[in-house]
Amino acid sequence: MSAMLEQNETRFSASAPSVAVATDLPDLLSRSGARCSVVSLKPQQTLFVQGDEPDAVFYVKQGRAKVAAVSKRGKEATISLISAGDFIGEEALAGLPGLPGMLGPRVATATTLSECVALRIERTEMMRVIREERAVAELFLGYLLARIARAHADLIDHLLHSSEQRLARALLLMADLAQAGESGVELPLITQGTLAEMVGTTRSRVSFFMNRFRARGFIEYDRQIRVNRSLRNVVLHDRP
Repeated sequence: MSAMLEQNETRFSASAPSVAVATDLPDLLSRSGARCSVVSLKPQQTLFVQGDEPDAVFYVKQGRAKVAAVSKRGKEATISLISAGDFIGEEALAGLPGLPGMLGPRVATATTLSECVALRIERTEMMRVIREERAVAELFLGYLLARIARAHADLIDHLLHSSEQRLARALLLMADLAQAGESGVELPLITQGTLAEMVGTTRSRVSFFMNRFRARGFIEYDRQIRVNRSLRNVVLHDRP
């Protein structure tokens, strides 16, 4: 089972002051009177563990986390990295009684990479809000569609592009440079082993590429990784 977490249960008041446009999930939940738990986590704590019952959906307000699965033989694979504004554990909604696509236990573990603050929403409560609040349903649908598009892009990346390009893309996605200045973005602590799992290569190859990226000025890399915009040149090279 997942580790004990520091959490404060709260019920968003339906009488909370309304706004013209709710800009994020907490705003929307406040308007709907949804019951949520605010969960505070330190690095390397778990939101849920592979084998747990899928009884809740999480919405990350602050921080970073990773989702990884382990095979019966002990081989681990990092499936995705999660940042602020992402849902996590949303597959729990497919396991509601009476709905098709019943799911068993969680198939992966979600572990924090940095200090995190998340909303924990029971699956029955989340489904209620989705049914009753169109704005919440639209936000959630938009997230799922973006997640599907991202999964397709990841698959294409693994099938068609080199491990060096895949590593560059993974670093750029983690950095999310859209809102950053030219000086780049510093990533939370992440091991070369985790990067190798994400990219589908060996740790030694990741080390080789990271040193080459640093030599070219694409990243600054000591204990912490700082990603510069120029790393996009690797991703764009040889692309159609």
